[in-house]
Amino acid sequence: MGKSRPRAAEKRVLGQGSIVLTSSSSLTIPPAPVYYPTEDEFKDPLAYIYKIRPEAESYGICKIIPPESWKPPFALDLDTFSFPTKTQAIHQLQARPPACNSKTFELEYNRFLEEHCGKKAVKKKVVFEGKELDLCKLFNGVKRYGGYDNAVKEKKWGEVFRFVRSGGKVSECSKYVLCQLYKEHLYDYENYYSRLDRVKEKSCKRGMLAEKRRGQQSCKRSRTNEAGEKAKPRKVEDEEYDQICEQCRSGLHAEVMLLCDRCNKGWHIYCLSPPLKRVPPGNWYCSECFNSEKDSFGFVPGKQLSLEAFRRVADRAKKKWFGSTSASRVQLEKKFWEIVEGSVGEVEVIYGSDLDTSVYGSGFPRLDNQRPSSIDVNGWDEYCASPWNLNNLPKLQGSMLRAVHHNIAGVMVPWLYIGMLFSSFCWHFEDHCFYSMNYHHWGEPKCWYSVPGSEASAFEKVMRNSLPDLFDAQPDLLFQLVTMLNPSVLQEHNVPVYSVLQEPGNFVITFPRSYHGGFNFGLNCAEAVNFAPADWLPYGGFGAELYQHYRKAAVLSHEELLCVVAKNDFDANALPYLKNELLRIYNKEKSWRERLWKNGIISSSLMAPREQPNYVGVEEDATCIICQQFLYLSAVGCSCRPSAFVCLEHWENLCECKPRKRHFLYRHTLAELNDLVIMMDKHSSEDTIQKRNTRKHLTCTNELPSLSKKIKGGHMTIAQLAEEWLLRSCKILQMPYSNDAYASALKEAEQFLWAGSEMDPVRELAKNLAEAQNWAEGVRDCLSKIELWGSHHNSEVERVKMEDVNTLLNANPVPCNEPGHLKLKGYEEEARELIQEICSALSTSSNIVDLETLCSKARESAIYVQESERLLTKLSAVKLWLHTVRNCISEKSPGVIEVDILNSLKSEIVELQLQLPEVPMFLDFVRQVELCQSRSTEILRGSITLKNLEVLIQEYDGFTVDVPELTLLRQYQHDAFDWISRYNDVVKNIHEREDQENVVDELICLEKDGSLLKVQFDELLLVDVELKKASCRVEAWKVLSGKMPLDSIQQVMAMAIKLQIDNEKVFKKISDVLAQAVRLEEKAKHILACEVQMSDFEDVVRMSEDLCALLPSLDGVKGALSMAKSWLIKSKPYLVSDLSISSVGNALLKVDDLKELVSESKLLKIYLKERSLLENVLHNYMELEHNACSALHDAESLLNILDVSEMSSDLISKIEDQVAKMESIMKAELSLRFDFLVIPKLRETCAILHWCFKALTFRAVDPTLKEVEMLLEDAGHHHVIYTSRPFWRSLVDGINWLKKAVEILDPCSLKRFDLSDVEETLRQSKIIKISFPLIVDRLVDAIKRHNVWVDEVKAFFTCSTGDRSWSLLLQLESLGSTNAFNCMEMDMVVSEVQRVREWKQRGGDIVGVKAGDDNLLLNALSRIIDALDRSLYVYNKPDGCNRRSLECMLCSNEAQDQELLTCSVCMECYHRQCIKPTSSGTSHAAAYICPYCHIIESGKVSRLKIDAKRPELDKFMELLSDADNLCLDIEEKAIIRQIVEKALAYKACLTGIVEFSLSSLGEDPSMVIWKLSTALKAVEVAGVYDRQCNCKFELALARNSWRVRASKLLKASQKPSIHQIQRLLKEGLTISVPTEDYFWHRLTTIKHIGLQWATKAKKVSADSGALELHKVFELIAEGESFPVHFEKELKLLRERSMLYCICRKPYDQRPMIACDKCDEWYHFDCIKLSSAPKSYICPACKVDTANEDKCTSSSIEQERSNGECEEPQTPSPRPVELRREAERSKMAESNDISRRRCSGIERLLWRNRKPFRRAAKKRVELEIFSPFFHVHE
Repeated sequence: MGKSRPRAAEKRVLGQGSIVLTSSSSLTIPPAPVYYPTEDEFKDPLAYIYKIRPEAESYGICKIIPPESWKPPFALDLDTFSFPTKTQAIHQLQARPPACNSKTFELEYNRFLEEHCGKKAVKKKVVFEGKELDLCKLFNGVKRYGGYDNAVKEKKWGEVFRFVRSGGKVSECSKYVLCQLYKEHLYDYENYYSRLDRVKEKSCKRGMLAEKRRGQQSCKRSRTNEAGEKAKPRKVEDEEYDQICEQCRSGLHAEVMLLCDRCNKGWHIYCLSPPLKRVPPGNWYCSECFNSEKDSFGFVPGKQLSLEAFRRVADRAKKKWFGSTSASRVQLEKKFWEIVEGSVGEVEVIYGSDLDTSVYGSGFPRLDNQRPSSIDVNGWDEYCASPWNLNNLPKLQGSMLRAVHHNIAGVMVPWLYIGMLFSSFCWHFEDHCFYSMNYHHWGEPKCWYSVPGSEASAFEKVMRNSLPDLFDAQPDLLFQLVTMLNPSVLQEHNVPVYSVLQEPGNFVITFPRSYHGGFNFGLNCAEAVNFAPADWLPYGGFGAELYQHYRKAAVLSHEELLCVVAKNDFDANALPYLKNELLRIYNKEKSWRERLWKNGIISSSLMAPREQPNYVGVEEDATCIICQQFLYLSAVGCSCRPSAFVCLEHWENLCECKPRKRHFLYRHTLAELNDLVIMMDKHSSEDTIQKRNTRKHLTCTNELPSLSKKIKGGHMTIAQLAEEWLLRSCKILQMPYSNDAYASALKEAEQFLWAGSEMDPVRELAKNLAEAQNWAEGVRDCLSKIELWGSHHNSEVERVKMEDVNTLLNANPVPCNEPGHLKLKGYEEEARELIQEICSALSTSSNIVDLETLCSKARESAIYVQESERLLTKLSAVKLWLHTVRNCISEKSPGVIEVDILNSLKSEIVELQLQLPEVPMFLDFVRQVELCQSRSTEILRGSITLKNLEVLIQEYDGFTVDVPELTLLRQYQHDAFDWISRYNDVVKNIHEREDQENVVDELICLEKDGSLLKVQFDELLLVDVELKKASCRVEAWKVLSGKMPLDSIQQVMAMAIKLQIDNEKVFKKISDVLAQAVRLEEKAKHILACEVQMSDFEDVVRMSEDLCALLPSLDGVKGALSMAKSWLIKSKPYLVSDLSISSVGNALLKVDDLKELVSESKLLKIYLKERSLLENVLHNYMELEHNACSALHDAESLLNILDVSEMSSDLISKIEDQVAKMESIMKAELSLRFDFLVIPKLRETCAILHWCFKALTFRAVDPTLKEVEMLLEDAGHHHVIYTSRPFWRSLVDGINWLKKAVEILDPCSLKRFDLSDVEETLRQSKIIKISFPLIVDRLVDAIKRHNVWVDEVKAFFTCSTGDRSWSLLLQLESLGSTNAFNCMEMDMVVSEVQRVREWKQRGGDIVGVKAGDDNLLLNALSRIIDALDRSLYVYNKPDGCNRRSLECMLCSNEAQDQELLTCSVCMECYHRQCIKPTSSGTSHAAAYICPYCHIIESGKVSRLKIDAKRPELDKFMELLSDADNLCLDIEEKAIIRQIVEKALAYKACLTGIVEFSLSSLGEDPSMVIWKLSTALKAVEVAGVYDRQCNCKFELALARNSWRVRASKLLKASQKPSIHQIQRLLKEGLTISVPTEDYFWHRLTTIKHIGLQWATKAKKVSADSGALELHKVFELIAEGESFPVHFEKELKLLRERSMLYCICRKPYDQRPMIACDKCDEWYHFDCIKLSSAPKSYICPACKVDTANEDKCTSSSIEQERSNGECEEPQTPSPRPVELRREAERSKMAESNDISRRRCSGIERLLWRNRKPFRRAAKKRVELEIFSPFFHVHE
């Protein structure tokens, strides 16, 4: 997102008239119209849109549904299509804070505190919910909702919270805290800026530039940056300015330069976006400082995704929000606006938006795109040319954009959009207020909202008032397409809004200046483009003015578009719109041009013409440096800034030069613009040319009649000035030519040329003047060049061309009176004669000498003629031919000559008409070449033998001509010799090579190459024989290197014998292999015929592996061996006897597989003993299967005779026996591990019998609940035919009853049953067919025990409260948990027990003991009573009684057991282990001071630390109140009542002492100290804590501490400092010490007087001696007498009283020098020293120097010369000690001298001499100091 323009920080900070954003529960947006064009209407899009515009434009948007026949194919490949995406934070489209810079806000806020609240800015973090609170975000959040008062009234603090802490959990507490923090820190700041916004008068901006460049004083001082440093000046175009504008880069116009109060960068007020009319009041910040780059909001570029990847993201998003169900439009819109308003949380989506179709491809077919094979050619071409194809729409006939040449993305070239759920396009209107058309290709719908263009201003007003903070930060926010606002807000403020639901195949049209926005319902693809029919033109003009106002760069020049369209053919519908726009442009241009002329800009010139004037945008114009608009029609420039131009409206802002120095540029005169307007009338009527000319003349004559300006004391119109110019210019044409006169006239004419047709005579005459000037200058230029050539004749001088001379001389009539015209004509005649001579020489036979002579003459001519080039060309050609021919016929020819060159030379003999002696010799040489060529051709036509070829080539050896045929024959010979050499290399030792494959390849290659040769020779016939031998050797090596069939080996040996190469080494090896293979083949046939052991087969296979032959019978041997091994592997599971060998998890064996294996064993050709074992296994299986079937039949028979009602012990034993039999069969089956079909049925039947047996056994036992539940669970797993029989249902019903009965009787059961449930269960025991007598008896006994318990409970609650005991209630609860069922009495007992336990739990929590032990609670309560008794005793104790009782104040134990310490102040006793002695006490008991007295008297009181350990009184009182609601009396209740009564008495005593302490304000605090000490001891031993009372007590202690410290500070021996007093007063403010307090009044008075004195002292110490010295001493005495010690100020005053130099001034930073004699310091300027000498003696000491002994003087000089010479420095203002001890001894001697000068020194008036510096030496005469000062009388 781009940065916004600079803005004024104070503008609408909090909205007067701000709109509070509210979300609507449901959107009721009326729909926009939908149109269904017919086939005929659909042919022309612009015509149809023009037809529906009157109705649809009032909605701002409409939908067009094409005819059903219009179904364009989607042109993109969905499988390969990929595109970049952008991430949209939907939750921040509306509910986001502005990207304000927190540092700038902090700077402005601190300035506000300092300037308007009198507070010093202190960096203090404001913490909210554990994190630092951003005050900038909070301020903008409240501003969003109308300010503090409106946010409170409308209860908007929840929204403000989300604004500040997005994603946080909103609570009532957090909203309240946020409200209070704003009120505390920002409320005054809000009021200040609200008042500042209402300031209407002009005010000068503080901090303007220090002074203007011309030296005048400006109203704005130089800025300083945040570090306090001055802003550095910047340089622009080699000129140094104090400040430059960041927009136009100019440092001019400093008086309207606005500086940022943070970064010190500058902007002209007219360069801002939008511009300001005046300098704003208050502080101002630029956009870079006001907005934070880190927090700036925009759509972040994301990943490049394929369409499939994007689809997966879109599907996940939609499933997240709405699952697999489809959502309605109402649901989607409601959820979207909830997200936008920030009430859902953070939501981010991705959007493939603004995809340039010239890069990523268009969804519509295009001619330059590849056509998919699935689309026929006719259909593709039809939609490529369709006017509704968005690629064609902008350039249709009737569109104003036809004139735009370059492809502007999004305007001329469509943009593609790939959307997902909630991806959005925010509120905006199109660039330049264009129309837009959007087509939905495929996918989910789009939801559009629109505001008509007529309501755009109302829309913008609501947006600004709804989001004031965002618009303050970015005034051009609506240009950035990143902000949404709920349409319901617009409706609430009477702004009409309409909606459209766009589905696939629909077009959506938006009209000019209509704001629109919306979002997608899911994955979809759409395409959009702009277009501009004729009715758009007025809106385009408005858009251009809007861009100019906001300083936004335009997409194209609106003025250029108008002019280009007007000059070309345009639609008739465009006529009225085009005429009005042209007239508006004409009037605007005319007005500004006249204004420029009046202001003195008279220099003008035409802009450079366009190369393609019929198209817009081919060449880019310069732009105005102020408003960034294209300068097509006109511009203003200045030589001081060559690269800078401005539009006419900003001509004054370009520079500070005088208007006459500026230059006006224009593309069309006003007359030409007027012609364009008049041209519109030509199209609208059939006026005659005469009428149009008359109207044009009338229009032009009335254009500039009153345009005048002051010239030489009078006023003249432009017409008068033009008339005068015409008269002067006509005279100039008649006079002899003068360049200065012509240039002056043309320069003067520039002020008229831009005007209308009334200046046509001026333009015509100016044109004639310019042509005459060019002609005369051309004549003069030609003459000067001719004369210069005649004197120099060098190549550096340019010659005159004959064509230029002819052009100048052919002018008729002559434009002006130029005398050089006739002289030039004479030169022209000489050149014409030279041309005739050259033409004659070119037409005759060539003679080199004549040609060279004529060329020399042409080169000397001053006028260049084109015929000289032809002459030079012929001469060069003749010389080149002669040179080439001589090289050819010469015996020393440097190289081979081409035949083509000879032919070319032969043809040039005729062309050049050569007559040279070399011609016959050349022709003879050519005939030799032709003979060689013919012989070579004859050989090539017949059969070529190598012998004949050699003879010919040898004959022409050394021939210098390159004959192609001879060269070809030489190549044939070379190829033959090369082939023979290769053949000999191959056949050399060919039978010894092992790489016979390479030999074969080489021979094949030789054979192939030989067939291509053109020459015949003997070796070609031998290649075939050698190739057969090599192939046979290859096969032999294959036999030895691998395995081959026996037949193939025999064939190889036969071939070798045939070729007579069988004696070679390789074939002997093959013969041995063949013999071994025959023997092994015979053995293999034998074992296959007989049934032998497996080892014999394996031997044959092993032996065959070592042979390189493949035996025919080997496959049979391997097959038999493999079959036997496979049979053994498959038989192994059936032959394993140990079950542990086989894995438990292996599958059961199949009987069919066993039978098949037995059958396969009979086909084996190898003898195996496992065959008989497998047959035994099959026999065992058959026997076990028969036994299983028999047992299953017996079990089924037993189940068929079962009857529950007639169960006997014999039948049960039969069941048990049958189960055992079946289990033994199943166990035997496991050993065989076969898949028996009957076993599963047998196992299920066995389980049924086992279950029945177990169920019947429960009749005689008492089972557990778990056993019964497991039995029922097993019953559910049996699904056989028996479960439907009566005996099974009876058993299951009986077990279900048993489960319920056991559950009732189970003491561990969590479920409690009602008595009715138990009785019902007992009744059902008589209904079921199976009986459980033991369980029935237990149920009857349980009912009896329950009834007994109920009677006991009723008896308990009928007793009085006093007779009910806690132990009895607990006993009833315990019995009820085991004996009672669920009933009302049980609920009563449990409830009362729970209430008592909860009450005791609360009591234990209060006193800090664990629950469960009543003794702990009673003991704790008893200790509290004892503590309260002790505390009351402390309050009510008579004085001195503790010394008699000898009890400790803290523990009340007798002193006989432990050692006691007695306080020497309060005389109370304490055990040493109960309290530690204070630091002020001693080990002696009489001097001991208890800590309570020490704390009170010393004033060192800290906050009490007993709050968390002691129970609170309020909780005891609440607990006592709740005890009245219990059903019985307990012991703890009475104890707590005593605690409350005693605690209230304790509270009353403490309250009395606190009130007495707080009301005591006198000087004597002794009584207060005694009472507070008593209260402190009582509080320490008290067992309870009262928060309110203790808080007041702490306040009383704090005030007493403050009074004690104040008393000590005032009575201390050492004076306190003013900082100590201020700190103590600050502490008094925190504890609210009354102003009537004695110590407060005393300290305040001292502080006030002391600060006044300190302020005066600081001023005097820095006044450089302005105050008289005696007054300074009085001020010092006054400061020393204060009860406050001012160390720093007194020190400064004492230094101020030190006087120096003869001027007797205190130290003032001027350079000084000390006298080497007396150590007195003197100012350089007072004693007129320019630099420091090596040694200096003051004039007063020079007298002493003259009277001293010369020896002493010389010794001193020697001493000084030996010492280091230091440069004098500015001295410290402190007294300077004498440098040398030796000088002190000489003081007495100097006193005698001083007495002789006493009378002169008195006139010096040195009564203010410096004390303690030295004994003042008296000066003899005043004249000694006359050069240095003057004494005033």
